[in-house]
Amino acid sequence: MNNNTFLPCADGTRLGLGGAPLGNLFQAMSEEAAHRLVLAAWDDGCRSFDTAPHYGHGLSERRMGHVLHAQARPSYRLSSKVGRLLSPSASAPRSQHGYVETLPFVQHWDFSRGGIRRSVEDSLHRLGLTRLDAVYVHDIDEANHGAATPEVLRQVLEETLPELAQLKSEGLVTHAGLGVNDHRVVLDVLKNADLDALMLAGRYTLLDTSALDLLMPQLIKKKIALALGGVFNSGILASRISADRPMTFNYEPATQPWIEKAMRIQTICDAHGVLLRSAALQFALAHPATHIVMLGARNETEWQDARASAKEAIPEDFWTQLQREACIPENAPTPFYIP
Repeated sequence: MNNNTFLPCADGTRLGLGGAPLGNLFQAMSEEAAHRLVLAAWDDGCRSFDTAPHYGHGLSERRMGHVLHAQARPSYRLSSKVGRLLSPSASAPRSQHGYVETLPFVQHWDFSRGGIRRSVEDSLHRLGLTRLDAVYVHDIDEANHGAATPEVLRQVLEETLPELAQLKSEGLVTHAGLGVNDHRVVLDVLKNADLDALMLAGRYTLLDTSALDLLMPQLIKKKIALALGGVFNSGILASRISADRPMTFNYEPATQPWIEKAMRIQTICDAHGVLLRSAALQFALAHPATHIVMLGARNETEWQDARASAKEAIPEDFWTQLQREACIPENAPTPFYIP
């Protein structure tokens, strides 16, 4: 594993700050609140940060860089993403792709060598920095590209990853990998290319363990540093489940099978006096492939709640019951059990 890809918090907790909320995902955040959040995480010992051009069309990068560029560069790790280029437009919608009050840019896909270089250089300009610790090729799955996915994958293998290797040799990038929501596309890429790191969102969680059997062993075997995102599956695992609470899964209203499974997990949490979000976070951290979990906190309270959740004492019997009642696979690692 690339042990220098990420840094844990100062106390060793393997948490980092994700930048999607800083781009006004679903709701606006003031400049002051954004800067206060990043600084609060920093002051609390957070040393790994992730952002992307997609997050508010550059807004997240600009806000994160406002705080981080004043810190000693070797003391933290910062990642961003490539695949979408931003072009200025006076007629750009104020709300785009789930982000509100975005910067006046429109985005378009570009996985070409020239597009990748421009994307990295543009990100560094917005951040006010000269190097990215990791760059992820963003959203190359079928959900984003449909019938064009095979062509996208070909271009990623023939142009994107080679250009990132070139940028590594020039010192603009330290590690290169993928940032995706679909574990299957990672397996497709690994058949033909090596990766330093992976950011995987939503596919290894207490609710959705679809990456467990095929992808996670590959990451360990190939020593690919894994950052997990979306460990609360966009909200359904973030707070107590109740029948009258609106629940989202993968940023959409949760379907009944996911709701029913989440409610079974909540029942077991209640029986053991365990907070659902604590179980979700500790489950994600328990897998040997997981190097860090990136949290998309919206404010200092959410960050501190997550920090506390990572340390909550959870009894071994809780995990045993989850496995016994088929809420998690029997071969899924837990804090008390590594197969």
